[in-house]
Amino acid sequence: MPSEKILESKKAKVEKLTETIKSSCAGVLVDYKGITVEEDTKLRKELREAGVTYFVEKNTMLRFAFKNAGFDGLCDVLEGTTALAVSENDQTAPARILGKFAEEHDDKFNLKAGFVDGEIYDEKGVTALSKIPSKDVLLAQLVGSLQGPMQKLAATLKAVADKKAEEGAA
Repeated sequence: MPSEKILESKKAKVEKLTETIKSSCAGVLVDYKGITVEEDTKLRKELREAGVTYFVEKNTMLRFAFKNAGFDGLCDVLEGTTALAVSENDQTAPARILGKFAEEHDDKFNLKAGFVDGEIYDEKGVTALSKIPSKDVLLAQLVGSLQGPMQKLAATLKAVADKKAEEGAA
């Protein structure tokens, strides 16, 4: 039977995990068995640069935290080695980065499941999320798609103005 002190520390850890999960807009669970320290360090650096928190936690602790946060559906995948990546402000960053990493290391790194804005996704759903470009890329694509028609409109208006100016001079 664990001591009272150990139980209190575990409860505090579960509460902290629960708060981390609740304050995150997105999270992805992965099975990381088999990756090297070098690969893990590179992955952690990339996640950190994207503002994603990545950590390994015991499945039991995660199970309690997910239940407290209302994500009971994620408890089914909590077997084997498990790491969690969460983001507070980018819905696709964890899935995008981990999905790319999983493709490069498919034999030893696998997506398990995830969540975005309270919605739970299975492995296929997280894989689909990983294909969505980042917010900055989507905004750049939007600006690019709007810029072309505006340039054509400006060129057409200039041509009309130049033609009117020529007719007025003649």
